[in-house]
Amino acid sequence: MKPLTIGKLRGLQQISSKRGTITALALDHRQNLRKANPAFGDDAELSRFKLEITRALAHRATAVLLDPEVSAAQAIASRAIPNVGLVVALESTGYTGEATARKAQIIPGWSVEKAKRMGASAVKLLVYYHPDSPTAGEIEDFTATIAEECIRQDLVLMLEPLSYSLEENKKLSSEEKRHVVVETARRLTPLDVDILKAEFPLDLDEPDESKWTDACREISSASNAPWILLSAAVNYETYLRQATVACNAGASGVAVGRAVWQEAVTMNGDERINFLRTTAKYRLSRLTSLCHALAKPYTDFYQAAAPFDWYKTY
Repeated sequence: MKPLTIGKLRGLQQISSKRGTITALALDHRQNLRKANPAFGDDAELSRFKLEITRALAHRATAVLLDPEVSAAQAIASRAIPNVGLVVALESTGYTGEATARKAQIIPGWSVEKAKRMGASAVKLLVYYHPDSPTAGEIEDFTATIAEECIRQDLVLMLEPLSYSLEENKKLSSEEKRHVVVETARRLTPLDVDILKAEFPLDLDEPDESKWTDACREISSASNAPWILLSAAVNYETYLRQATVACNAGASGVAVGRAVWQEAVTMNGDERINFLRTTAKYRLSRLTSLCHALAKPYTDFYQAAAPFDWYKTY
C-alpha cells in the first residue's frame, strides 16, 4: 500500500463511507446547465438550483462536488452542506486550444490554497486528455503542477480526465475510447493523483456486458489510485448498470450528477423539490448502498503512519 500524509488521509475519510467507499454527488456543472435552462444564465438562479439539490440529496452521499463560482461558498454560508465531505472544482468550464489538441486552465483568481483555506476536503481537476494528442505532454505537466500544489497544501486531488477524438467532429469508437480511458489512467495517476474520476471505458452502444467488465478491470489494473465512475449524463438505469459493473471490477465508488437529478433542471418550485425528495433521493440512496456493498475501499490503496513526533516535521 502507498503511504499517505495525515492531511490527505483525513480528506479521504471525510469524502468516503466508514467502509472507505465513495459516492460523490456531482454539482460542479456550469455552462451545460446554463444551456439547458435559460433561467440559469442568472448566477443567483443557478446557485439556488444547486443549493436546493445539495439540501435535498447530499446527506445521502458521502461527499458533494461543487464549484467555487456560484455554489461552494454559498452552500457553506447557507448551511446547505450536511456532515459530508466537500470537493471543490478547480478548472474553468470548457477548454482552450483546438478541438483536437485541448488545453485546460484554473478558474482565474482561484487556487488549491484557497480551496484548502475554505475547508475543502479535496479538490477536483478536470482535464481533456488524449495520450496521442499534441498537447498530451502539456496536460501531464499541468496535472503534475497541480498535484505538487496539493502535496504542499496536504489536500486530496481528484482528477477527472475526459477523452476526445483526434479527428474533428468525430466520436471515439468504443474500442478507441477503451484504449484512451485505460491509457489515461496508466499515464496520469502516477502523477500524485489521489483519486481518478474516470469515464465509462466503452461506448453506450456496446451491448456485450462481458466487455464492460473486462474494460473496467483494465482501468483497475492501469490506475495507481482508487478510481470512481463519473455518470457523463447517461440516464439513471444505464448508469446503475455501469456502476454495478465498475464496482464489481475494482472501482471505489461513483461521482454522479445528472443521472440522479437531470429532470429537475427544467422543473420549478414544488415540482422540483418533490422530485428531488422522492425520485432523486431514491436513486442516490440506491447508488450509495451499491457502492458500500460492492466498491473497493480506498483503504486497500493507502495507509498513513503517525509516530508520536510526526508534528515536528509536518
